[in-house]
Amino acid sequence: MDLKFYKDKRVLVTGHTGFKGAWMCRVLVDAGAVLTGYSLEAPTEPNLFALTGVEGKMTSIIGDVRDLEHMRRVFGEAQPEIVLHLAAQPIVRTGYEQPVYTYETNVMGTVNMLECVRTHHCVKSFLNVTTDKVYENKEWAWGYRENEPLDGYDPYSNSKSCSELVTHSYKSSFFHDGRTAISTARAGNVLGGGDFARDRIIPDCVRAAAAGQPIVVRNPYSTRPYQHVLEPVMAYLMIAQKQYEDPTLAGWYNVGPDDCDCRTTGELTTLFCETWGEGMAWENKSEANAPHEANFLKLDCSKIKAAFGWKPRWHMQEAIAKTVEWSKVWLSGGDIPAVMQKQIREFEEDV
Repeated sequence: MDLKFYKDKRVLVTGHTGFKGAWMCRVLVDAGAVLTGYSLEAPTEPNLFALTGVEGKMTSIIGDVRDLEHMRRVFGEAQPEIVLHLAAQPIVRTGYEQPVYTYETNVMGTVNMLECVRTHHCVKSFLNVTTDKVYENKEWAWGYRENEPLDGYDPYSNSKSCSELVTHSYKSSFFHDGRTAISTARAGNVLGGGDFARDRIIPDCVRAAAAGQPIVVRNPYSTRPYQHVLEPVMAYLMIAQKQYEDPTLAGWYNVGPDDCDCRTTGELTTLFCETWGEGMAWENKSEANAPHEANFLKLDCSKIKAAFGWKPRWHMQEAIAKTVEWSKVWLSGGDIPAVMQKQIREFEEDV
């Protein structure tokens, strides 16, 4: 992928105030895109979007993907060529607490986005970002492939399975003429600097480190495909670019790490403690009656590797090191835009 492709391209990113969205905005602003973001207010305080230094260099619109008429107006004004749909309720536990809101956002939000794409012929490339949790999880040892059954267990995972099916239906029903390339991307768990969400292991690690306390780990033996946030962000931009240039490349793609980076939460936390230093340690606080979450989940990424020659760039040790670097700069009051730009350059160089 060549980020020069995005110079002067009209791009719309939903969920731009979230973790992945803020990193994507930093990349696209630096690439010279004419960028519009559409999202709720940042979901955390502090929030990464405010730290990126991109406000004033893009159009940032506060809005709800459940509001179809507002989105129609935004599409009409922005006239995007490329749409990257990241807006979602992204937390498994919140899905249990607020299932209706989760389905409204993740399913009807996707319907509304695709309806705007359908009625605005300026869009040439649309990517719906979902999750590795869309699959019917059978807890088997090998990775799920894109043709496996979709049936997420919990409300969050299931709503993203529904979002996939909505995308498939719209593609078959309204975009068979090829005027707009439609894809989805199913990524694994991401980590990196600036994630302040609750109920995620790395933000919990950083908060504990900042407070000088042990890290509490509630599922130390669950295995997940962990990757640095720049891995999927750059993969999403690659898919959107390649299908813009060649619509036959549109499809459904897993975006995950190599098998060596499918780690247990306990292993990940141990690596964080070793990298952070300062005597950091963690405690096993498994919950007897915790809401159901998958114990083992892994992706087979052969398809995206074959289609685009893509491969992960940073293994887990590098990803944790970049996360610790970012977090220590933030805690010391350092220059966050500069460290983000530095890490983006390093990622691009590590081909």
